[in-house]
Amino acid sequence: MNASTPHYVKAGPLETRFNALFGKLARLGISLAGTAELSVRGRTSGKMQHIPVNPHTFEGAQYLVSARGHSQWVRNMRVAGGGELRVGRKVRPFTVTELTDPAQKAAVLRAYLEKWGWEVNRFFQGVTAKSTDAELEAAAGDHPVFRVTVTG
Repeated sequence: MNASTPHYVKAGPLETRFNALFGKLARLGISLAGTAELSVRGRTSGKMQHIPVNPHTFEGAQYLVSARGHSQWVRNMRVAGGGELRVGRKVRPFTVTELTDPAQKAAVLRAYLEKWGWEVNRFFQGVTAKSTDAELEAAAGDHPVFRVTVTG
């Protein structure tokens, strides 16, 4: 991957099946370790896209972190500016603000990796919750972070 190509780790066939299962469980009201189903409008199709995510609370605010990098949901979120988080019948519409400051992102990423590292460390190319601030800041550009503001 060259420097001009945004970092992204595509899901394999097994991961795609697990994601579909986790999304379905969230729609049914079963949240595994805090997962929710994210719905965001597709930037070209206009159709709602659905993917399981791990909403993360840090210092009183909620965030969405793209462990895999600059994925389709990230690109859609940048255009849509928000979406919905669902667990069962509980649907929370929200808007987002993307964090751009590497130091601010690094603090959120460290807390995210402390909670979700067991699941997502493999996408961070050796960076973990125990990495230095400089290492986390260097990785921040590969992992978009959005602050969620619930609107409903």
